[in-house]
Amino acid sequence: MNADLVLLKKDGAHKTFSLRNAVTVLGRRHDCDLRIPLPTVSRRHCEIQQNGEVLKIRDLDSAGGTFVNEKRVNGASPVKAGDYIRIGPLTFICQIDGKPEKIVPPKKAAPAPPKKAAPAPAKAEPAGGLDDSFADLDASDSAIEFDGLDSDLEDLEKP
Repeated sequence: MNADLVLLKKDGAHKTFSLRNAVTVLGRRHDCDLRIPLPTVSRRHCEIQQNGEVLKIRDLDSAGGTFVNEKRVNGASPVKAGDYIRIGPLTFICQIDGKPEKIVPPKKAAPAPPKKAAPAPAKAEPAGGLDDSFADLDASDSAIEFDGLDSDLEDLEKP
């Protein structure tokens, strides 16, 4: 079996990395088989195992997790041709024996419908209630800049 990881770049280009060993370790460390020098990638992030005609990926307790088709990997998960593997901010497509022939980025998931905002809690009135003349008062834009006032006060105090 000839297995490759194809890195999908944002500009549409891609770069192919051959998986020649029975076990390929991906991570940030210099001794990893496929080194990804990004701070969001763990030192030893994950490994891909080839056993005959089976390809499996296993997360190595990475901080950010390893994802196959946007599902987090727990234990050893099988990987098939055309599966998308996400490690940190990078997305790879698994290519086995030249399949899939056409490399395309994954489709973005449809955005979740917006959640309905909870009604604003009623403001507590001070004891005795509010006078109706102050009901529409909004003091949020009436901040006072004290730094400028200090110098004016000093000028007034001088004889």
